[in-house]
Amino acid sequence: MLVKSQVKYIQSLGQKKFRDQEGVFIAEGPKMVRELLKASNVQLLHLFALVSFREEGEEKKRISPAREGIPLERREDIPFTEVTEGELERLSYLSTPNQVLAVFKKPVFPHPDADQGVSLVLDGIQDPGNLGTIVRIADWFGIRQVVCTRDSADVFSPKAAQSTMGSISRVQVSYEDPEAIMDRHPALPVYAAVLDGKSIYEAQPITRGWVIIGNESKGIREELLKRSTHPITIPRLGQAESLNAAVATGIILSHLVR
Repeated sequence: MLVKSQVKYIQSLGQKKFRDQEGVFIAEGPKMVRELLKASNVQLLHLFALVSFREEGEEKKRISPAREGIPLERREDIPFTEVTEGELERLSYLSTPNQVLAVFKKPVFPHPDADQGVSLVLDGIQDPGNLGTIVRIADWFGIRQVVCTRDSADVFSPKAAQSTMGSISRVQVSYEDPEAIMDRHPALPVYAAVLDGKSIYEAQPITRGWVIIGNESKGIREELLKRSTHPITIPRLGQAESLNAAVATGIILSHLVR
């Protein structure tokens, strides 16, 4: 049974200061929640779900009993509160609530090694949906580290976390001074997405280095541009003024990381 204190707590997690205090984030929908339930570096704190979510998990287990982890919401060690559709609407951050909302501890990662692989630097990405989608794109291309400037959107906000679709448990997102980190690895190439750079279609694939994606309207700040060794661009063939930051990231990575 849902109680008022639980509603108040979930609603408070819409604010960054409360998420940071608790060290938690919210995930919604069966697909994302079940994916996070199977992640070894993310701890579930509570599930709020319709009875249909439980029944669906039991049916999947019956059809494919070898699929470990599907009916995890039935385990006694997992805090589970069955809610009605009306109650889920009170909790949900989605325009159309989808069966289940879960509260998880933020993922725990080993210390990243910038010298291994390609890392993304996000400079002032403001839109939470864009940021979450970029994290999902990074996961698709095997990128395990995303460094955000401190004025970027919070990846653990409900909209951003939801947009990662589970990639938040596999891609380490940190908020710090990217210039300082990059300066500690001077041998790594730095690719910066700018309007007047070399065509991305002419770039050679890379296995190590930094890729900088700038703010949606302002681009990349001067301090970061100074560290660019390879300014790159996506040639414009039509009349569109600009590309969405997440779309641009996908195009760039598809040519740089193979």
